[in-house]
Formats: sequence, C-alpha cells, structure tokens
Amino acid sequence: MKHFITFWLLIFVSLQINATQVSIITNMGNIDVELYDDKAPITVKNFLDYVDSDFYDETIFHRIIAGFMAQGGGFTTDMGRKPTKSSISYEGENGLSNDRGTLAMARTSNPDSATSQFFINFVHNTNLNHGAHKAGYAVFGKVIHGMNIVDEIASQATKSVGPYRDVPVTPIVIEQIVRL
Repeated sequence: MKHFITFWLLIFVSLQINATQVSIITNMGNIDVELYDDKAPITVKNFLDYVDSDFYDETIFHRIIAGFMAQGGGFTTDMGRKPTKSSISYEGENGLSNDRGTLAMARTSNPDSATSQFFINFVHNTNLNHGAHKAGYAVFGKVIHGMNIVDEIASQATKSVGPYRDVPVTPIVIEQIVRL
C-alpha cells in the first residue's frame, strides 16, 4: 500500500511541476508565476503569445492601488499605449478566485475585452470574482515566488499623469517576461 500511495504522490507532484511558469522580471526584482493552463486555456494562451513575442519587454505597472492591485502590460515608460491583438473571450467562470497573489486579466466593462493588460491582486478581492457583479475578472495564474516584490510594489507612491491616476512616481518596469 505504501508503494501505491508513493506512486500516486509522485504522479501528482509531476503534474504540478508541468504547469507553465513564467518570471516577470522587473526593475524591483523577479516575480515567478504559475499559470492555470487547465482552468483558463484561452487566457493563458493569449498571455503566452504576448510573452513569446516579447510584447511585455519595457512595459510598466502603470496603476498601483495600495490594498487592491497592480496593473500592467499595456503602457511604456512614457505612458504610451502599446498596440494589442484582438480581445479574447471571458473565462471568469473558471472557478478561480481573485485571491492575494493571483493574476487576472484587466478589461473594460465588456467581459470579452481583455487583451494584454493584467493585474496582480495585493489582497483577496472577492468583489472581482465572477458572480459578485455579474462578470468578474478572469484569474489565470498565481505568484509562486516573489510576493515580497509584489508587496514592495504595493507600497510605492503614486501620482496622476495626464488622464491616468495611481501611476507610480518611480516607474516599475517590466523588463521582460520569460517562460521558466
């Protein structure tokens, strides 16, 4: 019986190891993320298409709200908006919650409007889950290393830049996102 349990434990661990992982390399440190390929396949594929095309290189976390989240993946350091691909279908009904350390897609009021921008939840944001107010925000990954960096990002001072509020005073640059 012991060997049987060990066998299944090894299978379970190997399945967990095979989950896609990326590192968000920032000027403040690295944030390693495990993606939920099985629960959010459209969203993960979209995100990885941007990763593989180097789209996120030299973008910024352009919106930081303490006690809430950090949003990035769409603007350059001069607050120029990067052109994106077409939007994707909403996957917020996947059973995943906007918990502390999870990544979700940013979007407009249209649930099917997510493109490249994503956010990292600083806290449990249950109000962003599907059903809280109809469509929520589709979670597609979680931080597995580097929450100390996320917490440091959360503490940054912000300002307004033109029409944009909550912009970090000192730019938080996503130098690159790479697959691990």
